[in-house]
Amino acid sequence: MKKPAAIILSAITLAIVILLIYFLPMLLKGAPSDAIIRIPAGATKENVRDSLARYLGEDYATQTMRAASLMRADDFSSRHGAYLIAEGTSPLRAQRKLAKGAQQPLTITVNGFRSLATLSDRISRRLDFTADSLSRAASEPRLLAGYGLLPEQALALFIDDSYELYWSASPGQLLEKIGANYDRVWNDSRKAKAEALGLSPAEVMTICSIVDEESNKLDEKGKIGRLYINRLRKGMPLQADPTVRFALGDFTIRRVKGEHLKVESPYNTYRNRGLPPGPIRTTSVATIDAVLDSEPSGHLYMCAKEDFSGRHNFAATYAEHQANARRYQQELNRRGIK
Repeated sequence: MKKPAAIILSAITLAIVILLIYFLPMLLKGAPSDAIIRIPAGATKENVRDSLARYLGEDYATQTMRAASLMRADDFSSRHGAYLIAEGTSPLRAQRKLAKGAQQPLTITVNGFRSLATLSDRISRRLDFTADSLSRAASEPRLLAGYGLLPEQALALFIDDSYELYWSASPGQLLEKIGANYDRVWNDSRKAKAEALGLSPAEVMTICSIVDEESNKLDEKGKIGRLYINRLRKGMPLQADPTVRFALGDFTIRRVKGEHLKVESPYNTYRNRGLPPGPIRTTSVATIDAVLDSEPSGHLYMCAKEDFSGRHNFAATYAEHQANARRYQQELNRRGIK
């Protein structure tokens, strides 16, 4: 009687040992470091295992996939997304996160993009869609019309800010967030201020984009915006150097010369009166408010200060402006800036 009992006990002990060897790593093994695991749409088990192995090691990947199989949660075709596996997370907990689709939100920042193409390229690198798909969606006339914008004003929709969404988000889902923020910014109060200036929100955004290229000094932005509004009201060309750089596609130009002013482009505000067709970069709420709340002035001209502080001398008359410009040009020559 003792011998069969001993055999049974030994078998049970062996089974327990095998089970512990099999299951304990799933419970106790921790991820060696934080890792973002990206699962593409329609992913296979092999895709997921390869991603886990690449960032967390072969053994961790094996244990996580083993846990997924045991839980009958190894169909990853509908788990499209990016998942944070924090350092110390067990394979069992990692598989639960993947199984539940508990994605890690990403923060996308819009800040000073000078073209829709550049913006689309940068954002698409962070999310799971192509730059072309975002450019097409953001240029769709019906979408833009809902915000009072034309296709050439598409960049105005993207107000400088941070936006939280999932890696698996579509261009449409991103644009919903971008558009909701645009509507929040352009509330009734700001629309009324724009109307009082004789401008639409889209026109304010275009002025702000030029202002941002002219200066990074917030306390000057209202003055610059008001100067351009004054020129518009008088029917004067804006003659804004940033629009020439935009037309040439070269923002490295430090000294805009006569040869640059000849560029044939609707964005060249030396050759064309009125505002350019759309913004030349994305802008911020701070700049929008600076322009909307700017004090009335008689300024029609401005020139960079000769001390290269990034600030400007403002003038109401052309004679005063010429004196300011001469000092600046002399300093450019002295420094050898061409």
